[in-house]
Amino acid sequence: MRRILVVVAAVSLLLAGCSDDGGGGDPGEGGRPAKVDGVPTGAGTHKQKLKVDAFGHREYLLHVPPKVAEGKWKDGRPAEPPALVLALHGGLADMNKAEDRTGFSDLADEKGFLVAYPNGFMTTWNAGDCCGAAKIGGIDDVEFLAELITKLTDAGLADPDRVFVTGFSNGAGMAYKFACRKPDMVAGIGAVEGALVTECDPGKPVSAMIVHGTADSNVPFKGGGDRDFNDKRPFPPVSKAVDFWRKLAGLGELSEDVAGLGENGNCKSTGKGPGGFAVALCTIAGGTHEWPSGASERLWEFFADHPREG
Repeated sequence: MRRILVVVAAVSLLLAGCSDDGGGGDPGEGGRPAKVDGVPTGAGTHKQKLKVDAFGHREYLLHVPPKVAEGKWKDGRPAEPPALVLALHGGLADMNKAEDRTGFSDLADEKGFLVAYPNGFMTTWNAGDCCGAAKIGGIDDVEFLAELITKLTDAGLADPDRVFVTGFSNGAGMAYKFACRKPDMVAGIGAVEGALVTECDPGKPVSAMIVHGTADSNVPFKGGGDRDFNDKRPFPPVSKAVDFWRKLAGLGELSEDVAGLGENGNCKSTGKGPGGFAVALCTIAGGTHEWPSGASERLWEFFADHPREG
């Protein structure tokens, strides 16, 4: 009970600081409203909040690229809804750090997709066996992300067949967990320097790109380390996640070379199998626990090539 009271108090403090920027700009040309279902449509990054449960609201940043804001609109919605990428920060970070670290907003401006940067609970995500306050409090981050996706797709602002979730470290583990629990809501995931540390029985596959450095001491490439401050079990090796998603989709070995990540980054893929699914692994020789240069570009190329079929 004491733990629950502490978590409730922490939630109250966290939510007290939530604010909606109320922005979105003036209505644009071509029938673009300033907001759709309360969501700003103007180009730029907007701080938003979403009511998710009895506790109140959760925060996220939404980046709308000029190609969407200034593109063709029909009946108050984008004529061709863009893809949506959810980028999840690592542990002890936040949505602002995710935007800075990944550079997805600049890439979205170039390619024309929507990016959402959700905030975890007290800088953490409940990814299963990790991590921190979100895990201890039993926070339902899966439902939060599901409601955020539903908010944007139901508003007609994003294509439900091109929703992708990626994350770093604890956020990567959360991307795995979301695909495990809600495979119908995501076409593909990207896991950067994270581990699959949750029970996973999705019943159907998703495409997955996994990016990991061989010298990561936080989440070791071959397994090891501690799953959390209060869980001394080792992280599983990266190969566990690769094999899980590969076999679930009925795919063969990683035999196809794909665009890599600099001099030390080698990427291999299964190639597309039944249903258009694929699994790829980018190994960074000597790479440590950081978001590798070029990772966002490789992830977007992978996502763009793997929408949900049927």
